[in-house]
Amino acid sequence: MLGNLFVMKRLLFLFLFAGIVSANGQSRDSVWTRAGAAGATLSQTSLSNWSAGGEGSVAYNLMLNYTANYKRAKTIWDNRLELAYGMTWSESKGSQKNNDRIYLSSMYGYDIGRNWYFSALGTFQTQFANGFDYSVNPKRKISQFMAPGYISVGLGFTWKPRTWFTATFSPITWRGTVVLDDDLFRDAKGNPIDAYGVKHGKHFLNELGANVRLELNKDIARGLNLYSRLDLFSNYLRKPQNVDVKWDIVLTSALTKWLSANLTLNMVYDDDVKMLRKDGTMGGSKFQIRQILGLGLQTTF
Repeated sequence: MLGNLFVMKRLLFLFLFAGIVSANGQSRDSVWTRAGAAGATLSQTSLSNWSAGGEGSVAYNLMLNYTANYKRAKTIWDNRLELAYGMTWSESKGSQKNNDRIYLSSMYGYDIGRNWYFSALGTFQTQFANGFDYSVNPKRKISQFMAPGYISVGLGFTWKPRTWFTATFSPITWRGTVVLDDDLFRDAKGNPIDAYGVKHGKHFLNELGANVRLELNKDIARGLNLYSRLDLFSNYLRKPQNVDVKWDIVLTSALTKWLSANLTLNMVYDDDVKMLRKDGTMGGSKFQIRQILGLGLQTTF
């Protein structure tokens, strides 16, 4: 319970900070284009003498997306912040985390003609709270804040033919994976294992490779927005043919000024991320998919 309150305080602080920055900066500087959306969804199921079976449950999801883009003369600077956290509670399984995300991206570009920019791209990603694999018994902790944490910096070129589409090619990209929790380096039987590609006894993994990012943010119909970001990374130094994939898709429908429906789809393949077997020992890599459908309150700023 205390852990959840701590997470909520982190989220509330970051939400308020983003809102204050947006309100103050937008009025002062017209070279900045800022947009944000914050929302909360809640679902509840209650059953009493229900012949078809089932159990009561409660779920909530909180999210904030915020962009701040700068354009002046030949310079562009695009920034995006994504925060999300969600929990599900059921009678048989108790509380389980179903969503947890801290993501920050920043791209600086200098115009070299014909919608092309020489660019530098940096990203940071981790989560707020402990994560567990509930498919094994007993449940096993598999993540926490900065375990893993992903940091990447790349140099290359960006093509931006439209305000709603950006393609960035970074043939020189450094990516670092951080795992600060020593508990993740042992399986259920106490055997030493690697965690997210980081070797047992270490806390950091360095990778050098190439990254391609395709990003789209467009209103495809009135009140219907599609955001898609596809990242492809190949490590020059180890199995370059095993390309890491991260694809995030968010479809948002504004039903009223305050009510919206959201469909979020996250797809990940990372050759360094191994999945747990039923006995709690480490298995191989798998394609990961998460889908969240929500109806709730949302406001834009």
